[in-house]
Amino acid sequence: MKLEHRKKLDFKELIYKYKHFSLVSLYGFAQIFFQYCERTVQPKYIMYSPLDNYIPFVKYFVVPYLFWFIYMGIGFLYLGLVSKKDYYRLCIYMFGGMYLCYILYLMFPNGQQLRPVITENDIFSRMIKHIYATDTPTNVAPSIHVYNSIAVHVALIKSSRFKKNRLAKLASLICMLLICASTVLIKQHSIKDVLWAIVLAVVFYPIAYYLPGRIKYKHMVTTGAEEASVK
Repeated sequence: MKLEHRKKLDFKELIYKYKHFSLVSLYGFAQIFFQYCERTVQPKYIMYSPLDNYIPFVKYFVVPYLFWFIYMGIGFLYLGLVSKKDYYRLCIYMFGGMYLCYILYLMFPNGQQLRPVITENDIFSRMIKHIYATDTPTNVAPSIHVYNSIAVHVALIKSSRFKKNRLAKLASLICMLLICASTVLIKQHSIKDVLWAIVLAVVFYPIAYYLPGRIKYKHMVTTGAEEASVK
């Protein structure tokens, strides 16, 4: 009985220690929001730039495009295990930006018409065909693929433990750049979608990384002043 009781306590302690991982459920709600946009948004604005004509279609870039899911998972898992502070900031940065993207899709319904007709049947072509079949060419600007990749990379290099490892930082940067490039190289996005995602990442950065600290600082100052006045 003592052993079973101890196991129950250890399990409860483990759940309590890593309860912050429950915030990943926000990604599930984000997907529900996204599916709503997919079903309801009818594009009024076509995202296109003359630069898109100079960007080739490279089927092999479907690999980094799909690696996006693994990259996000690595980012959340690593930060959730080593730094709750950086983990929470990543949640604010990523999910805040994602939900804002969905609102923008509803306000400015957009899409793209860049997808080529794929006639080849190799594994890379089949993967792209599957993506095209399951993901409509709507709700593209800003690109969430690009935005989330930037959010994960920023969160990792801001982490005190991660940023000490130059090789890890370089690997993260390369992953982020390859994922961003893949969005236009497999014709899932216009270069405009990428640029708007970068703009959104720049705008949302201080909200995630400076605003929480300032609010905490003001709270500490206010609390200290109140305590001083009571004394």
